[in-house]
Amino acid sequence: MTALTARPRPSLLASLFVASRPISWVNTAYPFAAAYVLGAGVGVHGGGGFHLAVLIVGTVFFLVPYNLAMYGINDVFDYESDLRNPRKGGVEGALLDRGVHRATLRAVVITTVPFLVVLVAVGGPWSWLVLAISMFAVVAYSAPGLRFKERPFLDSVTSSTHFVSPAIYGLVLAGPAWTPQLVAVCVAFFLWGVASHAFGAVQDVVADRAGGIGSVATVIGARTTVRLAFIAYLVAGLVMLDTAFPGPIAAIVVIPYALNVLPWWNVRDDAAESANAGWRRFLWINYLAGFLVTMALIGYAASH
Repeated sequence: MTALTARPRPSLLASLFVASRPISWVNTAYPFAAAYVLGAGVGVHGGGGFHLAVLIVGTVFFLVPYNLAMYGINDVFDYESDLRNPRKGGVEGALLDRGVHRATLRAVVITTVPFLVVLVAVGGPWSWLVLAISMFAVVAYSAPGLRFKERPFLDSVTSSTHFVSPAIYGLVLAGPAWTPQLVAVCVAFFLWGVASHAFGAVQDVVADRAGGIGSVATVIGARTTVRLAFIAYLVAGLVMLDTAFPGPIAAIVVIPYALNVLPWWNVRDDAAESANAGWRRFLWINYLAGFLVTMALIGYAASH
């Protein structure tokens, strides 16, 4: 009976697919592609301009291999804590079988290194630096000996780097003039990333404390972390108001994110797990925000 009812172990390919978080692929590929295309169109100053091959290689890299590296490494080294986390095993995180851990790390190397070689070849010193910082953040967040995810405040900074660095890398490759407004866009995006990670940490306060895991939320508490995320979202929006079109559109886009965290304004630590409902909404708000920003970018491109 046991043999008949036992669930078959998923294939390695299926495990890698789930570990790469397909729902989040666009969150890193889109910033790179948009930044590279727009950056190449606002004046080249020492950069490489626009090349379709670079756009394709970079987008594919940040779509799948980059996410497999970021989340696959995390799933391997977070396995013990993930076993006790009811959120794992779905869109919010894979629960990789021990038998595929080593294969997952090998797959990360095999899928990332060829792309990195090509991207280094088509770039220059500044793009190499940004790419190195990006990949270091991917590894440092979860790898033993570094574990930035367990270093309060550095955890949110590192997580934000995961999503902002592809955009900055795309800009550096394209070589636009680094105006104060362009810097402001990057700062606002970074604040959005910090806010998003901080809010995501709220739902795990109880579990993290029980497991001796540090995070921004375990240090300052669930309530204060929610308020910090809310303020960071608003500041990001205010920064974007001072940029040229379509920047102000992005200022409006942060409103759903800010409203999403408000129900937990006064959340107690012992009830912090309820913030998971907000985190699940956050995953879908990303798609709405991406659609609105895309429409704004299309309008911008059509007018120039």
